[in-house]
Amino acid sequence: MPSSRRSLLIAFLTVPLIHAARAKAFAQAGPELPLTLECRDADDLTLEREAGPFFKPNSPHNRELHADALDGERITVAGFVLDRRCRPLAGCLVEIWHADENGEYDSVGLRLRGHQFTDVQGRWWFNTIVPALYPGRTRHFHFKVQRPGGRVLTTQLYFPGEAGNVGDRLFHETLLLDMKETGDGRFGRFDFVV
Repeated sequence: MPSSRRSLLIAFLTVPLIHAARAKAFAQAGPELPLTLECRDADDLTLEREAGPFFKPNSPHNRELHADALDGERITVAGFVLDRRCRPLAGCLVEIWHADENGEYDSVGLRLRGHQFTDVQGRWWFNTIVPALYPGRTRHFHFKVQRPGGRVLTTQLYFPGEAGNVGDRLFHETLLLDMKETGDGRFGRFDFVV
């Protein structure tokens, strides 16, 4: 088991540079190619899911959300935004909002809400907390993702191994985070294809 979320984030931020450069070279070499296993199937854009009643516009430009809920279990959520050719997309808006450690959404302020833009390698990440369960839903994060000049993808990402996944009408297995346990919390990975 890696010692920390930070070590996994550092690995995520350094190692994928080689893969991203290789993917771009292959994508430019010819017609649209099938995606690698790391990028899922070319025909499978990330599934859309409803925003739910708790979305609020104008979230802060912030990837460090954990300070909003100091008693919550820490998690880093990270990934790429890719096109159908498995090319990373720079400058994409990635927005997150979710319940707190008590299963409640902030309906007054902007707690546990934030956005950022993907870097030149198409990477995004948030340091936040694991949302608590609340009646009628399995554990999840809400996301909006928009490539420059593109339409907005609204979706939800889910936690593997949750008992509530089976009974949640919005759950879909293709929206599961790839989860790693570390000594100081969890690290979840998901690549959006838009």
